[in-house]
Amino acid sequence: MIRYLTHDEIDFEKWDQCIDRSMNGIFYAYSWYLDMCSTSWDALVDDDYLAVMPLPVRKRYGIKYVYQPFFIQQLGVFSSKSLTANITEQFLNCIPKDVRFMDYNLNTFNRLPERHKAIKSKGVTYELDLILPYEQLKAKYSDNTRRNIKKAIKSDVFITGHSRPEEIITAFRNNSHRYRIPFTENDYRVLKHLIYAGMHKGMVSIKAAYTENNNFCGGIVFYKSHKKAVWLFSGTTPEARENGAMSLLVDNFIRENAGKEMVLDFEGSKNPDLARFYRGFGSEECVFLQIEMNNMPVFAKSLLYSVLYFKRLFKRQLTVFI
Repeated sequence: MIRYLTHDEIDFEKWDQCIDRSMNGIFYAYSWYLDMCSTSWDALVDDDYLAVMPLPVRKRYGIKYVYQPFFIQQLGVFSSKSLTANITEQFLNCIPKDVRFMDYNLNTFNRLPERHKAIKSKGVTYELDLILPYEQLKAKYSDNTRRNIKKAIKSDVFITGHSRPEEIITAFRNNSHRYRIPFTENDYRVLKHLIYAGMHKGMVSIKAAYTENNNFCGGIVFYKSHKKAVWLFSGTTPEARENGAMSLLVDNFIRENAGKEMVLDFEGSKNPDLARFYRGFGSEECVFLQIEMNNMPVFAKSLLYSVLYFKRLFKRQLTVFI
């Protein structure tokens, strides 16, 4: 039986054990990660934590709603058993009526019946299976990717795994104004804590690029769990867009992890330039469902829609801008 639990009713030890053994588990869904990204989250739990669904919740103007926090691309239902469209639908049907609105991303393993009323759109991420030897993976690179790698090598760009997270965050902050990313000081604090928590747990790998003069020009934070490495965050200086540093960074990560039972998840983007960049490494498009549910009275809909519209208008994927 699926139960709705408020945050203080959740057994976090059993929760994290469920995520550990889930066939579609990912670090986004661990209790400690959710705690840092969301000021409050409740959950749907099937029986004794056989399957779970985290629900980040907020209240605005007295209206309780579920939302997708920054630094979490996918949530949805997590289970050690195979998931069908019917199971996902059962979880959605168990969301209590006092949750009046929901704007939320399922994960790539969650399906719903065709034309289900909750489906708003389809999100896209790009994944690359690293199981093949490096030379076979490199053979799938696009011509443009190869040119950028050669450009970076010719420019004497060098890669290290010992950069500080602050360098990457600062580079992003200094160059994000043109993208109108609405991050607050608290958002950046959350991001730094997420990275350091992952480093402490051995789940974070950082790659950074420096010029021949030892100046930082770009970096990527990869978060690893469940045989997957997710490109969580990155930052670049204008120089990186000229010297091909980001292509060399990704190539270095692929070279180090080639032949492993691991998938590199670029976290995707609907930006065509970014999509082209990700595909340039031979990655494949993966789709996840973005859902919206609205149980509000008619008079309240326009109020909340106007608030959430502006949040969605500026919400961008947290990745490098080419």
